[in-house]
Amino acid sequence: MSVPHALLALLSEGSKHGLRLQNEFESRTGRVWPLNVGQVYTTLQRLERDGLVETDDGEGERSRKRYRITSVGERELADWLRTPPDLVPPPRDELVIKVLVALQVPGTDPHEILQVHRRHVIEIMQRYTQVKATAGEDDVALALVVDAELFRLEAIVRWLDAADVRLKQWRPPASAAVDDVPFEPDRTMEVSQ
Repeated sequence: MSVPHALLALLSEGSKHGLRLQNEFESRTGRVWPLNVGQVYTTLQRLERDGLVETDDGEGERSRKRYRITSVGERELADWLRTPPDLVPPPRDELVIKVLVALQVPGTDPHEILQVHRRHVIEIMQRYTQVKATAGEDDVALALVVDAELFRLEAIVRWLDAADVRLKQWRPPASAAVDDVPFEPDRTMEVSQ
């Protein structure tokens, strides 16, 4: 997630001070991603340095430094919103690594490993479903975040199921002593357009 761009989006509605930006960020993201107010001010300083925001120094004892987006910041925000995120190469996924490692550990049943993780993911999905059921009908931000997480978790369950089927069909090669196997670098997978 791009905190700088999220702050630019909030500032596109009008000038705001840091604490308000923090509160609005958390509110509009369904309070799923807490944001430290120190991170907000550090990010605002960088945005100001880069000419994407500017400040209005308030006067009076209760006023706070307010930030507003610049025209350069508006262009940056528009470009960011329309630029698809980089989806390749695939991220390093701890679950995939665990399954791959489990295949190499003597006495480890990879099917049992897959089922342990599947049960855990299903439990998390049930918790998110409860959150969704108790959320207010007008809390669109929370609904969108929960839907995204449920779809992500559903994809993990589908992968675990597919991996289980694939491993049931797989016949591991006969074991050879490690010293007998010549080292050859593996090919790397590259997915690009």
